Amino acid sequence: MSREQKQKEEAIQLTGVVTEEVRGAFRVKLDDLDHIVLCRLAGKMRKFRIRVVPGDHVQVEVSPYDMDRGRIVYREK
Repeated sequence: MSREQKQKEEAIQLTGVVTEEVRGAFRVKLDDLDHIVLCRLAGKMRKFRIRVVPGDHVQVEVSPYDMDRGRIVYREK
């Protein structure tokens, strides 16, 4: 396969609310769906030491292959 034929699946961006912290990860309840996702912080958020606490509104990237795990990419104000 050439490079043009291979296409990476894009992550799905969703919004939600952090419900609890679990050993360095967070459970996020998605707004649109009544679904809970186990999320970790993205690298940029760890690099700049952005803190996330239960009750925060966040943006989450979820893989189309595994909808139970995700990555927190943005904390909304």
